[in-house]
Amino acid sequence: MIVTNINYILYIVITLFLIGALGLVLNRKNILITIMSIELMLLAVNLNFIIFSIYLDDITGYVFVLFILTIAATESAIGLAILTVYYKLKNSIQMDKIRNIKS
Repeated sequence: MIVTNINYILYIVITLFLIGALGLVLNRKNILITIMSIELMLLAVNLNFIIFSIYLDDITGYVFVLFILTIAATESAIGLAILTVYYKLKNSIQMDKIRNIKS
């Protein structure tokens, strides 16, 4: 079995989280990329919980991962359902048009 240092895995987690944060900050027009960036950030946090749960030999991290995955799945499902209905009504999902909705 190959034993890896926890620092290498944490660098991967930090890189994934920063890619998600950059996708969230740099994206101004596409709402699907925004949703995917939020999902990537949540999955990086989940990986962090799992790594520390294995490292500390504790089950609490797995419980948090279960709750976060449930919330992430519902967030994606509800967000995509709202986008589908909005696209059927307006034939566009651009962020600029969504921001300018008054009612």
